[in-house]
Amino acid sequence: MKIITYEEKYRDDLIFMILEAKNALGRVPGLNEDLLDIKATYFDIGGTFLLAIDENDRVIGSIGYKPIKNTSEVWVHRLYVKYNLKHKGIGTELLNTVENYLKEKGKTAIRVHLGSGEEWFESKAFYPKNGFVEYEPRYMIKKW
Repeated sequence: MKIITYEEKYRDDLIFMILEAKNALGRVPGLNEDLLDIKATYFDIGGTFLLAIDENDRVIGSIGYKPIKNTSEVWVHRLYVKYNLKHKGIGTELLNTVENYLKEKGKTAIRVHLGSGEEWFESKAFYPKNGFVEYEPRYMIKKW
């Protein structure tokens, strides 16, 4: 596996991977509008979007972040791992890659919104294991 910066040629594979992951969680697979134009939604506003790619050049994970205006913090979005490859460290590696990059850039914290409902049970377990704390219902932060 390798982690790369998003390239447009992976768009459809990324969208399919996320829809498949949502379906495996029992969620109604819907398309997130930000995925239709990652350049404008992430890169053009100072954020980034990374992909985990397997040996067959297929998307097996993703993570994006957007800066929070007038702060040294960011929001993390679209941290997904291909449903049949979970619990193999891919999500943690994606998150660690983003964190290390953000620390180098002088950012001081990452925030995440967990969504609502029981379908977010994996996120509720994943983020605390990676140093995040809840600061209000369904919202977590990690500071350094």
